[in-house]
Amino acid sequence: MKKLTMKDLCRTTDDEALNFKSTSELPSLNQVIGQERAVRALQFGLELLAPGYNVFVGGIPGTGKRTIVKDLVQKFAANRPVPPDWLVVFNFRDEYHPNVFSLPAGEGQKFTKQMKRLISSLSVDLPKVFTGEIYAKRKKEITAEFDTGREEIIAGVNAEAAEKGIQLNLTQAGFQTIPLKDGVPMEEADLAGLTEQELAEINEKIMLIQEHLREALRDMAELEEERADVIENLQEKTALDSVEHRIGRLLENYANHRGIFKYLENVRDDIAEHVREFVGMDGSPEEDESTSLKSKKELMQRYQVNLLVDNYHQKGAPVIFDTNPSYYNLFGRIGKEAVMGGWYSDFTMITSGAILQANGGFLILDIQSVLQSANVWEHLKRALKNRSIQIEDVNEQFGFTSTTSMKPEPIPLDLNVILLGRSDYFQYLQEVDDAFNKTFKVRADFDYEVTRNAENELLLCQFIARVCRENKAPHFTSGAATQIIVYSSRLAGDKSKLSLQFGNLVGLITESAYWAKKQKHRQVQLEDVRQAIYEKRFRGSLYEEKVWENIESKTLMIDVTGERVGQINGLAVYSMGDNSFGKPSRITATTYMGEPGIISVEREAKLSGKTYDKGNLIINGFLGQTFAQSFPLSVTITLTFEQSYGNIDGDSASSTEIYVVLSALSRIPIKQGIAVTGSVNQWGEIQAIGGVNEKIEGFFHLCKLRGLTGGQGVIIPSANVDHLMLMPEIQTAVKAGKFNIWSVDTISEGIEILTGVKAGIVNRHGNFPVRTVFGEAQSQLKKYFTAVQNMTRKA
Repeated sequence: MKKLTMKDLCRTTDDEALNFKSTSELPSLNQVIGQERAVRALQFGLELLAPGYNVFVGGIPGTGKRTIVKDLVQKFAANRPVPPDWLVVFNFRDEYHPNVFSLPAGEGQKFTKQMKRLISSLSVDLPKVFTGEIYAKRKKEITAEFDTGREEIIAGVNAEAAEKGIQLNLTQAGFQTIPLKDGVPMEEADLAGLTEQELAEINEKIMLIQEHLREALRDMAELEEERADVIENLQEKTALDSVEHRIGRLLENYANHRGIFKYLENVRDDIAEHVREFVGMDGSPEEDESTSLKSKKELMQRYQVNLLVDNYHQKGAPVIFDTNPSYYNLFGRIGKEAVMGGWYSDFTMITSGAILQANGGFLILDIQSVLQSANVWEHLKRALKNRSIQIEDVNEQFGFTSTTSMKPEPIPLDLNVILLGRSDYFQYLQEVDDAFNKTFKVRADFDYEVTRNAENELLLCQFIARVCRENKAPHFTSGAATQIIVYSSRLAGDKSKLSLQFGNLVGLITESAYWAKKQKHRQVQLEDVRQAIYEKRFRGSLYEEKVWENIESKTLMIDVTGERVGQINGLAVYSMGDNSFGKPSRITATTYMGEPGIISVEREAKLSGKTYDKGNLIINGFLGQTFAQSFPLSVTITLTFEQSYGNIDGDSASSTEIYVVLSALSRIPIKQGIAVTGSVNQWGEIQAIGGVNEKIEGFFHLCKLRGLTGGQGVIIPSANVDHLMLMPEIQTAVKAGKFNIWSVDTISEGIEILTGVKAGIVNRHGNFPVRTVFGEAQSQLKKYFTAVQNMTRKA
């Protein structure tokens, strides 16, 4: 047992030992503090770049994972080669499956411009070709040639008709046959005067001529089709020659790129095939101008290049941090337009997502956001496993679209994914997802604390300097910097550690600078940091304040003076957001003859957790080991937290409960001005607990409200002394003898402080001395046993 002194209560840093007057004299931090394991693991994953060696970066929030990982990855990526561009083009064989090509970085933009210039120049030049003299002359020759053939066919039929005395007249309804007499068309009166035989001969001649006429018309139609084919061939050849002239250089440039070369050939052939639409010669009289323009626009769209990924300005490998990893943001989207009550889509509406933008580099994602986004996790694992990405409409999988969607070719992936998240996510995914371990083989855990030494204290001060420069805030004096160091140790909950929760530290640095400006200080002073800490606590302390009001008004009954049998003050920590505070709780115990064991009111009321229940069982073990070596226990013990109506858990009150049970058994009162915290094992050894600073400060606050007497204090485990980073007010009170803090290793030490009575040491007969706590407790237990034995005999 030890009564602690002021130097035990907090570890400070002498501002003179920092060797600077202001953080403005220090360089900005340019290294990672205390994360050697995580940095080495991350570097391993980045440098290996093998399938499955993606990285999961774990650790509690606020340790700077995001900033550190991003900085390290960007430095590594800067020395990696720039990945290729990716582009989508029209598939002339199947428009619903666009072709995808890659080109060296920057070449995609160049090719896109080349194609745009090609189509633009052809749009101007081709119409000129087809309105030029050469094309017009050749077309005229073809037309004249076929017109001659047509006239010869008609002349042949006319000659045959004249020979048979029939005249052919061309009308709007077609050819009309009229019989001749002496070379003159016969009238109806002439026909009426003919005999039946003569009429029959004339009709026979007319039928023969009409049959020959039909054959002639068929020949003329075939001749017209032939003429159209010849002209169309002329147009295609003319267009092909013209396009070949302009596209030839591109074909030479991309001769070694099989996909692009084939695409350019398809473009050339497609323009020649659709030259009439291309130059606007195909408009029928029924088509209005807007319809014709729309048709031409759709044709021109076929020759556009959709540049999915443009790495023209990229330096090194890309690093993409997607803060909103929805399915479409990650995997890309196939856009749609509402047209005439339906949906329209084409290859130009395909857009890339973060995965494709990061292809050839690194993609950083938050695992919580990934798991919360529908369809993302499974598709991400599949893409990494297959090392390819398929841009598709995810709604098609669920039948939510009625149109045939685009499905471009799969794109190969060369990508390293880095997931950020709490370590429990890693454990969860390891347990429930067999593919996780195969996909994320590298684990990089970020520590939340680092050893407190002169080197790390200086690095923390450099971190302060960096934050001040980045935020353009006033710098810290050495005294203010020492307060940040003290706060960091308090945050770590250990004198020998500094917290690596940089999010909290940045918040305190920023708020301290605010209060310095408020006080018109040129630099942040020690009192500015303390003001920032106080104000932050004040903003989040409404619930705490209400608790203290209830205690002060004695709505919650807690004594800090006097002595009571079977009553003790325990300590608990309550958290509301990032604000934690200690609250005393009255614990009482009663004992009576009955079935051996502890009745926990909280457990019976189903208000206790498993760890608390375990603590009760340990108390049973301690009592049995201590007192039931020569006779069995015949005592029922009832324990409860008075005026507690919520769930409780944890074993930090288990030693407290043993003390109050010993008081109830021995009838020796406990000093109510002393509160207790500490876990215990079955041998009565006191074990460390969490929240020791908050617990002490909470009871001190209550004693201060009621009036400090000098006899009040807190008993803590000796193992927690190194965790003490108490506020200056308590340090001052301890130094002045107004408040006390004791550290103990055993139940015996603690009960002596609480009662002022010796605990007692068992003799060789298994008995404790009289007028000791253990002796009186043992005596009472023997009385219970004897009474039960007597009752059993009478029964």
